[in-house]
Amino acid sequence: MSTFDPDALECLAAIVEEGGFERAAVRLSITQSAVSQRLRSLEVQVGTVLIVRSRPLKATAAGRLLLKHAMQTRLLRADLERDLKDMSPGVAGMAGEDERISIAINADSIATWALPALNPIAHQGLGLEIITDDQDFTFEWLREGRVLGCVTTLPAALRSCKVEPLGAMQYVAVSQPEFADKHCPQGLTPHNFNRLPFIAFNRKDDLQAEFVASVCGLKHVALSQLYVPSSEGQVCAVLAGWGISVLPELKVRDHLQTGRLVELMPGRSLPVALYWHCWNLDSALLDTLTQTLKAAAATALVEMPAP
Repeated sequence: MSTFDPDALECLAAIVEEGGFERAAVRLSITQSAVSQRLRSLEVQVGTVLIVRSRPLKATAAGRLLLKHAMQTRLLRADLERDLKDMSPGVAGMAGEDERISIAINADSIATWALPALNPIAHQGLGLEIITDDQDFTFEWLREGRVLGCVTTLPAALRSCKVEPLGAMQYVAVSQPEFADKHCPQGLTPHNFNRLPFIAFNRKDDLQAEFVASVCGLKHVALSQLYVPSSEGQVCAVLAGWGISVLPELKVRDHLQTGRLVELMPGRSLPVALYWHCWNLDSALLDTLTQTLKAAAATALVEMPAP
């Protein structure tokens, strides 16, 4: 089996993560020509193209395999860094870009329970990158080999990966009281939802439609939607009276208790099951990451809904 140059592998990772050769060169503190040469040498060794030079740049199937290998190499280095730090405190410093560990987590989990779970990892000085996406799409980052783990709604594990159920996040429909009094004094019903503005995270976000379809007993719904690509931003937009949003009960609990927001369908919620996927590797760091996320989820989330 061929041995790949670690610098060339990290160069491939930098090109994909930074989205271009120029930014990769800045990150690696080398010239853009050197970036191209390292990538070319890796492509010659593998015998195929690794990067599609499109906008945005994309890794080919072979490139994704080598990217996954580069990420696994980072994980091994990070494990070694931790072990050396335990043996000789004060010797190991902050991790550099080539020891950075990347994971993908949905925005609502970041805004509620997941970030505190990562405190032990961050306080160890590990280079950590959290990539945010819709919970139905974080899985693609793992599939492409760009992260070592992800929080997602999909239960089936990829080959060479393992999956751990975390629990379910409860979503409720909320609005500003004045908005509810003016536009939907009877709450959200099958007869008025199509006339009300909903605030979604982005165009991938189907939670609004899923909630309405579920609680109203409909198969398909079409909503009028505004898009605010942040969990905190969605809450702010609802508080400002922009419209309705289906948000994590964890995120809006305080606002509901103070009366700044009201539930439009009291007692009705949509549970969204979450799972942690990661590579099936013998890694103390990965084990720690898995256990901390599971422990935090057990405290914040509710039981999985029955299949």
